[in-house]
Amino acid sequence: MWAGSLLLLSAGTFLVGIYQGFAQFYRFAASEVADEGFRPRAISLVMAGGVAAAILGPMLAQMGGPLLTPAFTGSFLLLALVSLVAAGLLTGLNVPRPAPRAADADGGRPLLAIVRQPAYAVALFGAATGGGVMILAMTATPLAMTHHQHALPAAALVIQLHVLGMFLPSFFTGSLIARFGVLRIMLTGVGLLAGHVLLSLSGTGLASFASALVLLGVGWNFLYIGGTTLLTETYSEAEKGRAQATNDMMIFGVSLLASLSAGLLHQLFGWQMLNLLLLPWLGTAALALIWLASRRRLVSGTP
Repeated sequence: MWAGSLLLLSAGTFLVGIYQGFAQFYRFAASEVADEGFRPRAISLVMAGGVAAAILGPMLAQMGGPLLTPAFTGSFLLLALVSLVAAGLLTGLNVPRPAPRAADADGGRPLLAIVRQPAYAVALFGAATGGGVMILAMTATPLAMTHHQHALPAAALVIQLHVLGMFLPSFFTGSLIARFGVLRIMLTGVGLLAGHVLLSLSGTGLASFASALVLLGVGWNFLYIGGTTLLTETYSEAEKGRAQATNDMMIFGVSLLASLSAGLLHQLFGWQMLNLLLLPWLGTAALALIWLASRRRLVSGTP
């Protein structure tokens, strides 16, 4: 920003993206030090940090905007400062190494064998569905609101409510998973995303946009935390690096494609038809979750 170089600014934001990519694995680290009963809550509480991010992020960006010239140079310096504080906290964190197991001596199964497990495939597809649907609708929302003569502050309010919908449920999502089971919570997430679609069809007023985007955030939360919890059941200690990395690469690859296509789809189909097109995707995710639940009942012999 200070040098007026778009190339340097792009390189800097690319590094911020790498930082965010590493931060996505905090939820897995929490799951690995928690016992089986507390694991969903551990993942959920880590994700609850997004509530602080949703509040402090825009506040720091706005605070740093006028501090230095050019504008927003201070915002990036504050971002660097927050990152250094986080690095200091992580340096003092002691994550005990798990005891090696004989089954992991050979490095674990091939990646294809891990990915082909029904639970892994459904966990990945569910989380990717939540991420893709959420990013697609969220990215198109400001475009749609501007198209329907809503002012920028109204669009900002809707996005803020959406972000709170994404992270605020994290304080209790883990408890819900522990009580009702991960597949039921993920299926509820699919239902909430379908509710977003129905609310988007109710009109183009501020209330319709706001209520739809809140459901969109909560549905994503249930699918993302549920998918992470289900995924942790599918790999051993030796396999976790490949299993986790493949999962996140696929999820964010889908999210990238959704983000890139949101503007074009909104231009071609409009806000309401764009959301209607999401229903077959959500229906497929629901069928996958129901299939896995039925398969597990057959294997366990429980009704």
